[in-house]
Amino acid sequence: MYVAGHRPTTVQDHVALVEIDLTGELMIAAAAASEDRLSPDRIDEVLEVDGEDGDRAEGVPPRRGTAGRCPG
Repeated sequence: MYVAGHRPTTVQDHVALVEIDLTGELMIAAAAASEDRLSPDRIDEVLEVDGEDGDRAEGVPPRRGTAGRCPG
């Protein structure tokens, strides 16, 4: 019987980790919201983007825990 070797656990998909983090932030905001849906403005605020072009909002500090985050 062949047993596959153990893969190192140090390989990470940084983009996927950022997406998971952002999804979690949206879920927390949705759970705390009094309305049925988050408005587009609230989503932008939670994701720390500014409007339609998706740039970071001015004056908004970088998200905590995003050291090593892939620029994109």
